[in-house]
Amino acid sequence: MKKIRINKSLKDNLITFGLVTVAFIAVEILKMTGHISSLMKGLLVPVCIYIICAIALNLCVGILGELSLGHAGFMCIGAFSGAFFSKCVQDIITFAPLRFTLAIIIGAVFASIFGFLIGIPVLRLKGDYLAIVTLAFGEIIKNVINVLYVGLDDNGFHFSLKDVVSLKLLPEGKVIINGAQGITGTPNDSSFEVGFVLIIITLIIVLNLIHSRDGRAIMSIRDNTIAAESIGINITKYKLMAFTISAGLAGVAGVLYAHNLSSLMAQPKNFGYNMSITILLFVVLGGIGNIRGSVISAVLLTLLPELLRGLSDYRMLIYAIVLIVLMLFNWSPKILDLRKKYSIKNLISKSKMKEAE
Repeated sequence: MKKIRINKSLKDNLITFGLVTVAFIAVEILKMTGHISSLMKGLLVPVCIYIICAIALNLCVGILGELSLGHAGFMCIGAFSGAFFSKCVQDIITFAPLRFTLAIIIGAVFASIFGFLIGIPVLRLKGDYLAIVTLAFGEIIKNVINVLYVGLDDNGFHFSLKDVVSLKLLPEGKVIINGAQGITGTPNDSSFEVGFVLIIITLIIVLNLIHSRDGRAIMSIRDNTIAAESIGINITKYKLMAFTISAGLAGVAGVLYAHNLSSLMAQPKNFGYNMSITILLFVVLGGIGNIRGSVISAVLLTLLPELLRGLSDYRMLIYAIVLIVLMLFNWSPKILDLRKKYSIKNLISKSKMKEAE
């Protein structure tokens, strides 16, 4: 019989999907048997949010090779556009799955549009300049929404940059976006099951892109822009493609965040500089360009502070030590050589050589 050979990329993808699925099933079993505390249950949706964000940013940083610090801004756009839609149609579309699906699509589309518009001028920059401009974009988005007031009554929408009173709403009207307080009362449509489905969809989009012809073109731009341009690759097109898809996926994570019960409300301050740095931390510690590593690091670093909560004063110290160890494990040349030397693949090949002798 002829052996069926699976190529390396397909094998890696199957392992990634398998790990995510096994983890989901294990958590569901623990939930049903009551072995997960209410605190940990509250972290399940945030874990899904951070996994989607980490995968999205890794597409930009690891695959495209451009350092972006504005993904919290794209999350903010997705969160507020999706939550705005849900608040407006809450009484019209009462079927929650349909309403939430439309909110996700709207959040992804708006974030993608902003990603495309921002990417046109920004992607002409490189290195630190690109990071600074994307960081500025994220802060601008946050601060604009911070002073934005939007209301709805029988006369339609009312907008103001001053306060709620200046909206001049009718008595039966309602405030949708309340400045720094953001959007409150968003339907709690997010769940761990929905988060798992969105993670799978995100992985399918990103992994298929990476292993496609377009993905190879994007990686060639990352490796050598001049060489890629010399063989006819449209640099602007592929950079914008990767950046826009990355922004859209960050928008999806934002919608999931805004509709989560434990988030209570979508506030602009939650999508600041620290959020972008946290997402970048997941990408760097998981391995730049390593999608599976981003998933694992997002899970580990989101759950670790809560798992260490019982250690009180030593909790953040241990967290910092874990960060340092992970950084050394992924980036230290000597440790990388040791990992390669004692990897399962290398040990198997050595044993086969000895048997052949």
